[in-house]
Amino acid sequence: MNFIDRENELAFLCSFHDEDESQLIVIYGKRRVGKTALVKEFSKERHHIYFLADKAPDRDQLRQLSEKVGLYFQDEFLLSRGFGTWYDFFGYIKSKGKVVIIFDEFPYLIESNPAIPSLFQKGWDEDLRQSGVFLILLGSSMGMMETEVLGHKSPLFGRRTGQLLVEPLSFESAKAFFPVLSTDLFMYFYGALGGTPAYLQQFDSALDFRENVRRRILVPEAYLYREPDFVLREELREPRNYFAILRAISMGKTRPAEIVNETGFEKNMVGKYLSVLTELKIIRREVPVTEWGFEKSKKGIYLLEDHFFRFWFNYVYPNRSFIEEGQSDYVLDKKIMPSLDRFISWSFEEVCRAQVRKGAPQGIKYNRVGRWWSREREIDIVGLAEDDNTAVFGECKWSINPVGTDILNDLEKKAVLVDWRKGERKEYFILFSRSGFTKELEKRAGEREDLLLWS
Repeated sequence: MNFIDRENELAFLCSFHDEDESQLIVIYGKRRVGKTALVKEFSKERHHIYFLADKAPDRDQLRQLSEKVGLYFQDEFLLSRGFGTWYDFFGYIKSKGKVVIIFDEFPYLIESNPAIPSLFQKGWDEDLRQSGVFLILLGSSMGMMETEVLGHKSPLFGRRTGQLLVEPLSFESAKAFFPVLSTDLFMYFYGALGGTPAYLQQFDSALDFRENVRRRILVPEAYLYREPDFVLREELREPRNYFAILRAISMGKTRPAEIVNETGFEKNMVGKYLSVLTELKIIRREVPVTEWGFEKSKKGIYLLEDHFFRFWFNYVYPNRSFIEEGQSDYVLDKKIMPSLDRFISWSFEEVCRAQVRKGAPQGIKYNRVGRWWSREREIDIVGLAEDDNTAVFGECKWSINPVGTDILNDLEKKAVLVDWRKGERKEYFILFSRSGFTKELEKRAGEREDLLLWS
């Protein structure tokens, strides 16, 4: 499959590579998000050495690295003897000029030898800083990369010349995996898989959504069937408790008190687990967009950030006994398909909010874009542009019926309740619809500059 998107990330790496100085670039992100594919695409036409770390003992990894370096430089002595220490490696590389050296899954090196951050810090300071080398440290363990590599207590702190957090693909970029699908049909794929390239590659555009789920998720031997289980066990020491937290959130228990009641865990314990899951970008904390004290707000709720984790905890995790017994059709027909459109509507809202962040309507750049809610009312999209003193209010409807004027009228009533620069702000309204709009609403939009319809 051709390499898809990542133009900004590639441009970032290329711009640093064009400079004359040595570079130490840290690349991190969730598992399966495409970090390795990115660095391979970047380095394929450049002189480079790629080393994939594993959980082998430190001396074995150094031996494997010696072989990779020896083969690259055709050094028979190095192939036969190898590096005795990491300092030998740094001393050898410092005279080799501008070569790209990639350490993939760098956290595994740290697991095999906790002194690795200190060794690399000394190697960088004494040998590599003036060598012209382009060193990339890449890792999937978000927690370890942020503490052991990027954190202020790490020996490597302050050494990096650049860092790159690789995020899941946007809806538009992910669509490139399935160019033959209509946008409408692809929303189902994206709603279940999100923008993680490794997950998108599992689905077949020649199959419909139902059949893809049946073959690629609801089969015990399928790659996606145990993927969240694998990721959590790889990242966490107490995965069972985190499973309980995530299942509670998937059931709509989004407030800390609700999660405590559902799981039976102590409040402090739940707080710790929520913090860890947020750092791993599996969940996110959300407050009404008008709340400026994000950390102190008491209105915060927790939502599953990862689309596939959300699908898995909604439909796979609670139905594993059926799936293990080969009753995937029952799970599809009775558990998934009846509620699928309601499930997908959440992803549709996410995609719509992304459009507003890009500047819809009128090309306005909003400081904050998110949801707004009070005790009784909720607005899918509120965007606030401080410099322009402008607010946009939006609703997203994933329905087979066209959106009518009643939705607009209700949105305008709710907008009055939003307490942000009342009486001073300029307002826009935007409606997103899966199935278009009624003629009456289209006529009204044609008469108003502050109303945009997006089908």
